[in-house]
Amino acid sequence: MKKITVLGAVLVGNAIALDLHQQHRVVAADTDADALQRLQTRGVATAKADLSDSRRLRELVRDSDLVVGALPGFLGFEALRTCIEAGKNVVDISFFPEDAFALDELARYHEVTAVVDCGVAPGMSNILLGHYQRQMKIRRFQCLVGGLPQVRQWPWEYRAVFSPIDVIEEYIRPARYVEGGRIVTREALSDPELIDFPGIGTLEAFNTDGLRSLLRTMPDIPDMIEKTLRYPGSAEYLRVLRAGGFFSSEEVEMRGLRIRPVDLTARLLFPQWKLQPGEGDLTVMRVRIEGEGGVVALDLLDRYDPDSDTISMARTTGYTCTAVANLLLEGRFARKGICPPEYVGAAEGALAFVLAYLEARGVKWETHWTGRAE
Repeated sequence: MKKITVLGAVLVGNAIALDLHQQHRVVAADTDADALQRLQTRGVATAKADLSDSRRLRELVRDSDLVVGALPGFLGFEALRTCIEAGKNVVDISFFPEDAFALDELARYHEVTAVVDCGVAPGMSNILLGHYQRQMKIRRFQCLVGGLPQVRQWPWEYRAVFSPIDVIEEYIRPARYVEGGRIVTREALSDPELIDFPGIGTLEAFNTDGLRSLLRTMPDIPDMIEKTLRYPGSAEYLRVLRAGGFFSSEEVEMRGLRIRPVDLTARLLFPQWKLQPGEGDLTVMRVRIEGEGGVVALDLLDRYDPDSDTISMARTTGYTCTAVANLLLEGRFARKGICPPEYVGAAEGALAFVLAYLEARGVKWETHWTGRAE
């Protein structure tokens, strides 16, 4: 039985810890006492710890066979660095803004395998692309993905199913995609379009910066884009908030105090965006890969599991992460250095392993070859 330390115990981290606990010895670490208590009642060992403290983090992971990172983005990069310096293999879902490849030399020096961005998107989308890139010369990659509440409720029609501060970052950070072989940079929330999804209805897709490592690792694919899905009308009110300065990090003076508008916005919105117990969410995702071998369409529609009280985003993100964690623990993937998920997808048998692992947990991908691309 292997020992795994899970960094972060809220939402997705909770699902990761519980899933790995079925086969391994798990310790989940966080500052959130309520989240830790929920895991303790299920038999998972916990540790209350400030994970921004590198010395404390090093102590936590000292005797671990593997570390799983499920932290907010602003903590993720430095936590990853600490784990690499401790010589620990890592599978990480923290959506940090820094370039993970800046740690590649360090990871190679310590002979560490560090799989980063290993969630649903980025994550599963990259694994799929990495696999099919071995099968054919790809001309176009498109990923549409969204985590949504099952019930639309005014005014936001949204719930934060991962770190809310990372949600706001998604609406601020410029979006990059590849068109005609060159990288195009646009504002986040730009180019909204309406797209129909069976079983859901019409959703709105808009640009966000989701390609990340693919911009570096897949330079021969001339067209690549990822868009975020929300209920129609979302992009407009989010653009209004951004244009009005509500997402700004520039301090303003108010009654003698210096505050960042984004901090006030977060304080107001996060309680309203919080997914209530038993409320339920869904994850919808469509990946389309076109190449010389034809066109493959891969679709996912997953919903909150009331029996285990596990939200869909935790299932789709967390179980992709735990599948890859088991690949590492079983020695099926051992490439050293910083490894985005497309490297995992390119490994022999990796995609089949991940898909079977997900299906065993009720997360089912549908794959359709639709003929040769024009």
